[in-house]
Amino acid sequence: MQEYIEFFQNHMILSLAWVGLVVAVIMNFVKAKTAGYKEISPAEATHFINREEGTVVDIRSRDEFRQGHIAGSVHVLAAEIRSGSVPSLEKHKANPMILVCNNGQTVKDSANLLAKGGFEKVYVLKNGLSGWSEAKMPLVRGKK
Repeated sequence: MQEYIEFFQNHMILSLAWVGLVVAVIMNFVKAKTAGYKEISPAEATHFINREEGTVVDIRSRDEFRQGHIAGSVHVLAAEIRSGSVPSLEKHKANPMILVCNNGQTVKDSANLLAKGGFEKVYVLKNGLSGWSEAKMPLVRGKK
C-alpha cells in the first residue's frame, strides 16, 4: 500500500488523470443504463422496421434529409421534439421508434425526450446515418 501512496505523490498529474478516466467511464456506463433509449445496429433497425412496424425518425435538417434518408423515414426536427410539437409521431407511440441523425450523437437528447413523453420503445441508430451507409444499407434521395 505504501508503494501506491508513494507513486501517487510522485506522479500526481498521471494519477489524477487516471482517476478522472475511471470516473468518466463509470459515469458513461451509468448514463447508458439510465437512458430512456437503447442504441441499436443497422441490422437491428432493419428488424424493427420490417417485423415490428418500427418508425424511423430522421432529425437532420431538411437539406440533409433530401440528400439521403432511410426509406419510410419521418422527418421531424429536433426543435419540434424539444417543444413537444410532434403530432405526426403520436400514432406511432406504441411502435418501436428509431431515431437517426448523422453520427448517432446529436439524437440522444431527442430520444430521451420522447421516452419521457410516453413513447414506449425508443431506439437510437448507432453511428447514425454514417453507420447505416457503412453497413451498405440503401438510402432514398430527394423527397421533401
